Amino acid sequence: MNYKIKYATAIAGLILISTSCLKDLDTIPIDPDSVTAASVYEDPASYKQVLAKLYAGLAVSGQQGPAGQGDISGIDEGFGQYLRGFWYMQELTTDEAVIAWGDQTIKDLHWQTWGPSDVFITAFYYRIFYQISICNEFLRETTDSKLDERGVSGQLRTDIGYFRTEARFLRALSYWHALDHFGNVPFVTEDDEVGSFFPEQISRDGLFAYVESELKAIEGLLMDARTNEYGRADKAAAWMVLAKLYLNAEVYIAQAKNTECLTYCNKIIQAGYTLEPEYKDLFLVDNANSPEVIFPVVYDGINTRTYGGTTFIVHASVGGEMDPAASGIDDPWGGTRTTSAFVNKFADVTGGTDKRAMFFTDGQSLEIEDISLFIEGYAINKWKNLKSDGSVGDDIYYVGTDFPMFRLADVYLMYAEAVLRGGTGGSLATATDYINQLRVRAYGDDSGNVTTGDIDLDFVLDERGRELYWECHRRTDLVRYNYFTSDQYLWPWKGNSANGVATNVKYNLFPIPSADLTANLNLVQNPGY
Repeated sequence: MNYKIKYATAIAGLILISTSCLKDLDTIPIDPDSVTAASVYEDPASYKQVLAKLYAGLAVSGQQGPAGQGDISGIDEGFGQYLRGFWYMQELTTDEAVIAWGDQTIKDLHWQTWGPSDVFITAFYYRIFYQISICNEFLRETTDSKLDERGVSGQLRTDIGYFRTEARFLRALSYWHALDHFGNVPFVTEDDEVGSFFPEQISRDGLFAYVESELKAIEGLLMDARTNEYGRADKAAAWMVLAKLYLNAEVYIAQAKNTECLTYCNKIIQAGYTLEPEYKDLFLVDNANSPEVIFPVVYDGINTRTYGGTTFIVHASVGGEMDPAASGIDDPWGGTRTTSAFVNKFADVTGGTDKRAMFFTDGQSLEIEDISLFIEGYAINKWKNLKSDGSVGDDIYYVGTDFPMFRLADVYLMYAEAVLRGGTGGSLATATDYINQLRVRAYGDDSGNVTTGDIDLDFVLDERGRELYWECHRRTDLVRYNYFTSDQYLWPWKGNSANGVATNVKYNLFPIPSADLTANLNLVQNPGY
């Protein structure tokens, strides 16, 4: 359980995605010196190495980390990394984060003024489909007929069965991200022949049904919760995506699925996960030891070097009068802070009562007049390149902190929301107990506890912010509450206005990139773009 899966840096059968990446899904070596799929699988160890590359698709950006032979082209490699792109889409578009940098269209994300040619949206779109494509290719290369041809049997054959199921999970995870961010997208599985063709566009309803059916199909095939090698998916990871799918079903398919959400929340809760005793330890280098983490994106500072991921999250959040060494780094990038609207979710910004309030305020103004200035807006000092004993991670530059994509606290809060939204299979009393467990950890005692009468949907949303900020949940949460574009909730510089204004409802979905619309005439743009 405590061994991290090691990511291979060069494997066969990868897909090079260029500007019109979804036009041609043929698989070619990334460079002329790369081995081919025909030769790589001659080595039995290669199957796990290729699986490692599938997981690494979430963590790194290319074949020669931190930069070199990037998986996608057309953008700086660091900007094109999966987790960094995910963070941009989920955080910079909301009240939780602004960024000082002036790279291309990056400020359009917070202003909600982006368009279909936005380079950062395009990069994340391509990254999602790169990930889907390499999962498809692994599944093509590990069919029963292929394994029979290679004489694969015994324990390796059994292991490959698990590997295939995990590849299907990773593909479903990325298709869920496509569903959530882009809605109606190109759709390809391992059953499509490799070659130059134009994928058909699947509707949001159709993609919801596919992700749901795929996760249910593999649920019983994955390893039991908490029994797989650390960093690899198990049943609980699949349950988590299903719970997320159902909690957001009214957005995706205009149908409430809160009872189904509770079903999978209960499965996870009953699987034996427990809360990390100290909240801050969830965001430190040795968080691999946490009993709370359900599915992480794994980093170690040596084998997973990237300018994305937690290296980006930590470095970009340090600037102004902050001491870089206090975050375990030596190079502050001076980029990301938060808005006063989010700060005001906490009654005490010092962290003296609610320890989740990890703000740095010295030399920082609460309000932001100029997003380009790091010292405007409180800094967030939640993520660090330090171990729980205070020592620095494996490398002072490349951060070794894992990113907990899914953790138990999120499940507790989803449970509460699903109950409040009318789901059956749970109770408000139990939801209150789960929330109070989070608040006892945050406050150190029961002084922050709430009663059932205190809990409504807005309370749960605010509690999700206090508990899960900068963990790539916020945009999805605000869309679900109809707060993302509407005037029901405003924050500084929403709509490129100092006080915040409502924006066009079209921004609840990102556009299909212009380059892909040009390349594939089967695609229809999302409404309003």
